[in-house]
Amino acid sequence: MDIAIGLVVLIGSAAALAATARRFGVSEPLVLTVAGVLASYVPMVPQVHLEPEMVLLGLLPPLLYTAALKTSLVDFRKNLRTIASLSVGLVLFSTFAVALVVWWLLPMPFAAAVALGAVVAPPDAVAATAIARRTGMPRSIVTVLEDESLFNDATALVSLRGAIAAMAGAVTVWQIGGDFLLASVGGAVIGALVASVLVVLRRRIQDPVLDTTVSLLAPFVAYLPAEHVHASGVIAVVTCGMILGHGAHRWQGAASRVAETTNWRTVQFILESAVFLVIGLQVRWIVEGAWHSGLDHTTLVIAAVAVLAAVMLARPVWVFTPVLVARLFGRETEPLSHAAVVSWAGMRGVVTLAAVLLLPDSTPQLPVLELLALVVVGGTLLVQGTSLPWLVRLLRLRGPSRAEDALTKADLLHQASVAGLAELDRRIGPHTPEPVIESLRQRLTWRSNAAWERLGRPEAEWVTPTAEYRRLRLAMLAAERDAVLAVRDVGAVDYEVLQHVLARLDLEESMIDRFDEDDDDTSTEPLGNATAGCAHLEQAPDTAPPVGEPVCRACRDAGMRWVHLRMCLECGHIGCCESSVGNHATEHFHATAHPVMRSVEPGEQWRWCYLDELLG
Repeated sequence: MDIAIGLVVLIGSAAALAATARRFGVSEPLVLTVAGVLASYVPMVPQVHLEPEMVLLGLLPPLLYTAALKTSLVDFRKNLRTIASLSVGLVLFSTFAVALVVWWLLPMPFAAAVALGAVVAPPDAVAATAIARRTGMPRSIVTVLEDESLFNDATALVSLRGAIAAMAGAVTVWQIGGDFLLASVGGAVIGALVASVLVVLRRRIQDPVLDTTVSLLAPFVAYLPAEHVHASGVIAVVTCGMILGHGAHRWQGAASRVAETTNWRTVQFILESAVFLVIGLQVRWIVEGAWHSGLDHTTLVIAAVAVLAAVMLARPVWVFTPVLVARLFGRETEPLSHAAVVSWAGMRGVVTLAAVLLLPDSTPQLPVLELLALVVVGGTLLVQGTSLPWLVRLLRLRGPSRAEDALTKADLLHQASVAGLAELDRRIGPHTPEPVIESLRQRLTWRSNAAWERLGRPEAEWVTPTAEYRRLRLAMLAAERDAVLAVRDVGAVDYEVLQHVLARLDLEESMIDRFDEDDDDTSTEPLGNATAGCAHLEQAPDTAPPVGEPVCRACRDAGMRWVHLRMCLECGHIGCCESSVGNHATEHFHATAHPVMRSVEPGEQWRWCYLDELLG
């Protein structure tokens, strides 16, 4: 009973603290960790001991899996070199940088120092994602950080195994290399095989409940066999999740996908919140254990500061060195501002504390090593986690443009509607009722118009046809539900039938709310109004895109990268979009007052008037 009460209090407290942090825009991992630290000194709070198996088997697989489901395979392939450099090269570099500092300052074998280096080397996926999205970073940076954090745990855990074996005197460099090869290749193969089996199984499952059950088992089905053969369970889970997530829209029904997404978001929220609270709850006992370990207190403090500094400096050195060398030889690289943010986003978390608990009891200065790992987690969350938003603002980096996103959503839905109408025309038979055809056409038209109307100015959204449809239909559904509940209360209809009807009403309401929620934004940034007239758009020439591969010359000359390209219809100038660092298309408008530009991205034909902020 005590354990059950403790779990309820833990999860409830973690959820409340996380919700409060979100409400005030503060880093959730930092708030939860600090709250845990404070709670650990409350007399009635019992000592919390985080078992490594609980983290590595119970928490890590589902957290990695839910992140992998949302990872783009296309973006992963595009950034493969950068991700490999960070998740393998940087982890190894950080491991040995920390090992040299620890070996120099503390009386312990080099193998034990390497073990601590492997423990503190991998940045945490949860902390990186939470802080990256809250600070509004460019998507290219967020993608690299998220993908890196999916694989760096594997490198660190393999390095830790090798260091533990070296402390026992039973390992060679070739054995460590073989273990790493087995872990990476074996984990990827097992993850792909598990995904293949699950694909065959899920193609045959139509019940969303059964499909979600299979999804909840997937990370453990991938992790356990990989670990059993000494491959990387981390890589197996990530590989399995990325494959299943990439093909979900072809292998699963819509109801299954919606149920899976909702369930995994809930699981992720609970686990992430509870994990950082537990990290804080361990602080008191770890600090007391190291303080009474017999090591000189001054040496202990110096070692803690030095290890934290080594961890935080190793990442900028690794990230900036190839960028600066490339620029020295005149080669194009990513902007220095992007490298600065990536180099500073190195917050550590739960894997570090779980990994340090894997060290055997015979490890020299074990209480001290546990404290050093804790200092790295707390220090990086406090220093880097709190200063990262400030750094992003200082470098004037912007997150995804609401205007660009809204335009892209509307254009994609338009393309989907065109494909749907074409398929409707092909499938209409001689006996298809005309009202059915007209109803289907109207539904696609309404959906497409709803997306374009979201581009309108905020004050105009309340009078758009789709906004009125939403307002009136929700009111109708509320009345319909009240009528059904009145029948239920008098007991005139079988309860199972009532539940079915109520579920149908809930489904329709959730579809309306979900569509509106996806595009909801409190930003007052004007986007324009696709339905309004504009003389500039009407009079602008119908200029075709340039032949060949378009480029933003200003970006190319400055050594910067662009996201999308836009062409001025007045003079043909090509510049980068608002999501790009240079924002040269808007800069061209301010310099020339040429009002209309068009997209030159493949498949996009829309135009934009800067003066009237209207889309055409």
